[in-house]
Amino acid sequence: MSAIDERLAELGLQLPKPRTSTIANLVKTVRTGDLLFVSGHGPRDVDGEVVHTGKLGAELTVEEGYDAARLCVLGCLTSAKEALGSLDRVTRVVKALGYIASDPGFYQQPHVMNGASDVLVDVFGEKGRHSRAAIGVAVIPHNMAMEVELVLEVD
Repeated sequence: MSAIDERLAELGLQLPKPRTSTIANLVKTVRTGDLLFVSGHGPRDVDGEVVHTGKLGAELTVEEGYDAARLCVLGCLTSAKEALGSLDRVTRVVKALGYIASDPGFYQQPHVMNGASDVLVDVFGEKGRHSRAAIGVAVIPHNMAMEVELVLEVD
């Protein structure tokens, strides 16, 4: 078991099953040089089922959004592990981008996105600290609450 797999277990975090299909013409990851770009992932449980649907500030609370962000980033880590073979090859989390389905009067996107950022720092320590954007949008595919994409530095 890799050091990052051990850390995930210590934290009680479980990566979801890898997705076998997507709804669009895309790939889950692209590597160029020492950067791995991870496509947007929605909030899915360990079996790959979408959870947390609807808009923040309407159907969902900040706390539910925080949990959705955690699930999104765990999905991103599943795809990164699939591409790299081991998450121990991540040398730095460079950037996290969060797109949050938001009611027009909802302004707490940064608090929601903290769910993803907290997981990254808990799992990777200092190398998990990253630049970030938390963007409110009108709608996400499948009525998902949000999606997260990552840029990782890897060896």
